[in-house]
Parts: sequence; C-alpha cells; structure tokens
Amino acid sequence: MTSICFPLKRALGAALTVVFMGGPLLAEPSHGIAMYGEPALPADFTALPYANANAPKGGRIVTGNTGGFDSLNPFIRKGTVPWQLRFFAYDSLMGRNRAEPFALYGLIAESIETPPDRSWVEFTLRPEARFSDGSPITVDDVIWSYETLGTVGHPRYLGFWKQIDSIKATDDRTVRITFNTDNRELALIAGLRPILKKAQWEGKAFEDSTLTDIPIGSGPYVVGEFEAGRYVTLSRDPSYWAADLPFRKGTNNFDEIKIDFYGDGDVQFEAFKAGEISYVREFNADAWATRYSFPAAASGDIVQSEIPHQKPSGMTGFVMNARRAPLDDIRVRDALIHAFNFEFINDTMTGGRQPRITSYFSGSILGMEAGPAQGRVAELLAPFADQLPADTIDGYTLPASDGSARNRKNIAAAMEALNAAGFTVVDGQMQDANGEPLVLDILLRQGDIQNKAVIDIYTKSLERIGIQTTVTLVDNAQYTERVNGFDFDITDFRRALSLSPGNEQSLYWGSASADEVGTRNLMGVKSPVIDSLITSMLTSESQDDFIAATRALDRVLTSGRHVIPIWNYAVGRIAHRKEMHFPDTLPIYGDGADWMPALWWWEE
Repeated sequence: MTSICFPLKRALGAALTVVFMGGPLLAEPSHGIAMYGEPALPADFTALPYANANAPKGGRIVTGNTGGFDSLNPFIRKGTVPWQLRFFAYDSLMGRNRAEPFALYGLIAESIETPPDRSWVEFTLRPEARFSDGSPITVDDVIWSYETLGTVGHPRYLGFWKQIDSIKATDDRTVRITFNTDNRELALIAGLRPILKKAQWEGKAFEDSTLTDIPIGSGPYVVGEFEAGRYVTLSRDPSYWAADLPFRKGTNNFDEIKIDFYGDGDVQFEAFKAGEISYVREFNADAWATRYSFPAAASGDIVQSEIPHQKPSGMTGFVMNARRAPLDDIRVRDALIHAFNFEFINDTMTGGRQPRITSYFSGSILGMEAGPAQGRVAELLAPFADQLPADTIDGYTLPASDGSARNRKNIAAAMEALNAAGFTVVDGQMQDANGEPLVLDILLRQGDIQNKAVIDIYTKSLERIGIQTTVTLVDNAQYTERVNGFDFDITDFRRALSLSPGNEQSLYWGSASADEVGTRNLMGVKSPVIDSLITSMLTSESQDDFIAATRALDRVLTSGRHVIPIWNYAVGRIAHRKEMHFPDTLPIYGDGADWMPALWWWEE
C-alpha cells in the first residue's frame, strides 16, 4: 500500500500565511489573484508546484459511475450528466492552484485587474485562446456565457449573476465586470465560470438542449463516442490551445478517459477486479483493509494509494428537509440524531475504522472549538443569542452511544425530545396531538448500497420509538427530479468544503436559495444568523476575522441539527492500475477531480 504523508499543520500554516499576509493590493493587471494578499506563485512560474512537468502523455484509462446519464450538458438544470464532464472539457478565465487555500492564475485570461475594494474585475483574454473547434474565444463569448449561465443555466450560477451590476467589453480582448455587492470573493468567482461558444447556440434554446447538443468547450478533452446511459468517452484534444501554458504543464496526460456506467457499486467493483476499470475511489475504511486481496491486487497489478489532505471534513450524512413538518421543529431533528446509533453503525459498516464528522469544518483551522464560544466568535454570536439554541454558544457535541445495538440512553433522549415537540406513542405508534402518525420518507438512489445498508440499521432504531419509515429507491433521473422539487423527508447528503469558504456558502445554506428549484440548500434552512455570518466571512479583511466568522458559522450549522453526520473521509483512498502514477508532491487539498486523474500519467 502506498501512503504519502507530509507535515500538515506546517504546510497549512504556510499556505494561510501567504493568503492573509499583507502586501500591495492589486491595482494593475496581474498574472494571478489571491483571496487575501498576493498569490504565492510568481509571474514566471513554470508549472504548478504539485505537477510533474515532464509527465509522459499517452495511455487510456476507464473509470466507473453508478446510475446513468441522459444529458451531456453540465450547465443546465435539466437532465443527469456524467459529473466528470465539466471538469475536463471546459476551461475558465482563471485556474485554481490547489497548493493555496484560494488563489487563481491566468488560463483563458492572460491577466486580471481589480481595485483595492474589488468592486470590479477586468480580464484580458489571451489572443491564442481557442475553442476545441479552432475558433477564437472572444469577449462576446465571455459576456454571453456569464449572462446565459446566470439566467437560464444551472441554479449554481444564479447567485453570482445576481451580484453583477454590469458586464461589458472595454476593448476587443478585455471584459470588465462590475459588482453591486460588497464581496471580496466575487473577483475570484468571476474567474472560475466556464466559457462557452456563443455562435453554437444561435437560434437554439440553451436550456432545452438534447443529448446530442454538447456544448463546445475549450478544455483539454472533448466528448467522443457515447451511448446514453452506458458510457461516454473523453479524448485528449491534440490541438488543445493551452497545452504549453505553465498552468497546464504536466496535466491532462491520458489520451483517453472512458466513463462506464453500472447499476450499483458492487457490480462496478467486480468490474474493477476483472480489470475492466482502471481505478476506484474507496470510501469505506473496512473495505479498504479487507476486500483488496483479489488476484490482481495480490500480484501487485493493483496498487492501493492513500492521499492525505488538509481540507475541512465537510458534511456527509443524511439531511432532513425542514420545509416539511415536523422536520421544521429542531426538537424532532434532535430526536432523529439521537436515534442514529453511529457507534454501532460505524462498527458494523467500517469496523469502527472511520471517525465521525463532528462539525462542518472539523479537522481544520476553520472548525468550531470545543466548549463555550470565546473571543471574536462569541462577539459575532452574541447579537443573535435569543435566536439560537443555547448550546450554540455554550457548546454542542453530537450524542454518542455505548456502541451497543440498544442505544438505550440516546433512545430515551429521543423520546424526551419528541414528547417535548408534542408527540406521544399510542399503541406502539408515534403520533402528534391530532393522532396523525409520524411517517418519514427516506429517498435514496438505486445502487447506493452503502447508504441503503446504513438506513436499514437506522430504520430499526426508529421503529423502536414508533416512527414509521418508507425507504424509496429511484434512478438518478428520478432522484434529481425529486430532490429539485424538495420531494423527500430525509436523503443522503454531501457538501465538500474548502480552506477558503465563500460565496458557495450562500448556495449551501443561505435563506435566498432555500426555495429555488434545484437549490443546493437541501435542508431548506432560512436563518438570518447564517446569512449574517456568511456576510461576515465574505467581507473579512483579516485572517483572524475570517477564521472567527467561519467558526461561528460552523457552530450555528452544527447545533441547528440539520444533518445526521456519518464518518469523516480524513484521507483519500484510491486503488489503481500499477501503470498509473502521480507526483510525490501533493496539494493541500489532496484528492479531487482536478487532481485525479488530471495530474496522473500512464507509464509501463
């Protein structure tokens, strides 16, 4: 087993120092931009610090997804799309350096300019920038892309568009975006929007594109052969315009990436064992330790690599839809968290090998600290004390069981919370004051074997306190439709969080996004406290204030009991063909779509 380690605290401390250190603010065109201070890489950098600039090109790899797809346009609300597509086939004005919490460097844009208050940002395009069909990328394409994505594109683009006051060309290669909001991050977010070809969509409705209407991009890969729901092939563009840019040196090395689709994870794993798939990401520590003894792994043809990272834990678990009664009552959500016997489930599912997520930003410098809120965190929360559960400020921790199947103490606490919310057990059935039974619909994707196994254990605990459940399994398209329409009580949940949280926080749990169709705010939380803390994060001008605002937000989210957390993915685990290699130097963000397979290469 390959395991790469490095001094996490020292590396992260250095990265944060770069991000927050003082220095001249951008007031003229620059090669890059950081959220705070100056970007770490100089204008003449030759490659990203974690890339192998001399990596060989070539090779073909196959990866697997569960479910299917009925669209190849990753920028609209309609349809189910292979998730990898928007990472590999579409470039943006700037690209992210994963060795810094949040810093961008020129990609389609050769330079960026913004004033000290970041009320506007200006990008100058590279004259050599091209779409995959060879046509030049123009300012008109940029303006059209921003407007189209912001008005008829996927909801994840809507929030940014609402904060734009104007977008216009200042010359034939330069575009200026002026903002209507005091938000330091907007200048960076602007650099990460995908740029699409305007002329492709003349006379067509972008939002109504069909499976064969594949947006033309400017990225290193183009969509090749595909069969709806079965496979899609991405081919490396031999004429990729940015192949020799320092930002792209040593990246996107495979000639072909094929994505095969399987009915469930077990079938996919059998395909991997048989050599039909080149790599898998393993999210179960017990499986990682016990099920990689098949012949190809035993012979060394399959290698297990562990990839450490310094990211916050994020939140993984089961989200409760607070738009629906009685889940709008925090006492009911608290009861459901108490009834979730994590210690027993973890022992059953992972052999107790994976620690539980304790908060949204746990495991990082941004995570809430144990005990009562202190210092600047307490100051930020004090004005809202009467709107928060007492343990937000006093200190909240998730309930823990003794590890037995009965979970007596926490079941008793769950019953007490339900009684306080007006529920009682009548003839073994939990009922409200009107005699209506408490019934919960748990929505999962077909083929989601691990979450189904977890829920099967959980529902037995709920039965013990008189709560009826239905577990509904649907295909990917139905799942997307139901989640977008808030048609669930509880469903699986994952929000990855970065070392530089910003505008995406409003998408995840901001009040304005709670009722938007397709929102990322699945919990449906509407909290002026959360909105205020997000604003504090976005307008922070010092490291201390930024960290305090994030820790305060972490307290409010965690004590709000919106998600039943499960285990933390503290290390990335990738099993792969021995011919697949990656650099010794790792980014602070560890594994991710823009690291694996983007930074890997094939070598016999």
